[in-house]
Amino acid sequence: MIIRAFAKRDLAAALRLWNDSVQRGEVLLKRMAERDFQRILEGNPSYDGSFDFVAEEEGKIAGYISGITKKVFLPKETAENTPGYLTAIFVDADHRRRGIGTALLQALLDAFRRDGKRDAVCFSSNPIDLGWTIPDTPGHDHNNMPGVDIECAGYPFLHENGFADVAVEVAMYLNLSDYRETPIVEELQEKLLGEGIRTGRYDVGLGYDFDRMCDHVGSEYWRSVLREETQKRDPRPILAATHEGHIVGFTGPVDREDSGRGWFTGICTDPDFEKRGIATVLFNLLMREFIRKGALFSTLFTGDTSHAQRLYLRTGFEIKRRFALMKKPLIEE
Repeated sequence: MIIRAFAKRDLAAALRLWNDSVQRGEVLLKRMAERDFQRILEGNPSYDGSFDFVAEEEGKIAGYISGITKKVFLPKETAENTPGYLTAIFVDADHRRRGIGTALLQALLDAFRRDGKRDAVCFSSNPIDLGWTIPDTPGHDHNNMPGVDIECAGYPFLHENGFADVAVEVAMYLNLSDYRETPIVEELQEKLLGEGIRTGRYDVGLGYDFDRMCDHVGSEYWRSVLREETQKRDPRPILAATHEGHIVGFTGPVDREDSGRGWFTGICTDPDFEKRGIATVLFNLLMREFIRKGALFSTLFTGDTSHAQRLYLRTGFEIKRRFALMKKPLIEE
């Protein structure tokens, strides 16, 4: 058995391992065809294949691992302060319990160290988004995973190899035909208006400031989302709470994916304006927008202990899976 760098000639064998694992129900990931690999991995500006490895025995590929490091950065991110990301690992069913997975993982971690990375992680900030099928639904999907499915074999495997949980997120799902509107939305909107806070579709022509909110929540991602969307000639709907020339809460941009999923980046409230009902209003307005756009279902992630779960559960969302955000230090302090 040898562990070596992945080569283009290995792709068909690597995809067989991937799809066999999907077929067996071992992972929630979608099947991966060559065109999907080209679009999702090779088409990503951070992917160059230098963190992909295979295990080969007697000319056959028995294992495959894929990792990545960022080459496109958000503000304040650099090559020095971003980690190495583990994207996927598969071992042929007939070659398991022989140390192949551990050897592949070690090859990837060594490559991260040579690249100057201080940590290896399984986080949602991985540049590669892998879609997965939500259990007990009519094939409905989500477009990425925030970490490691705690019900798959990879979760204990990573623990055994020095990874630790940083946080746990729950995946929640709503068939929009089962949406239960919060009955006090209009009442909350009137109360907020009395406090000088307007809620609803945001007119990008207003040019309101959103940097203060992004500074307060510490999110360069949401800053980049709002900056990019508000500069478009034909922006998608943004739902916002505004106060004295500032955006103090938002959700969106609102879109519908081909699968029927209502798409949005998240929901955010400036900490200075929390506990006033802004999130409740914006979230219900978001569900209305999804239904107006013809979306069939909605999915989201939230923290395992987040109070926001109560809001989502009230509107009909169900918890479908839990994912661990995992990290392993690569350099001894």
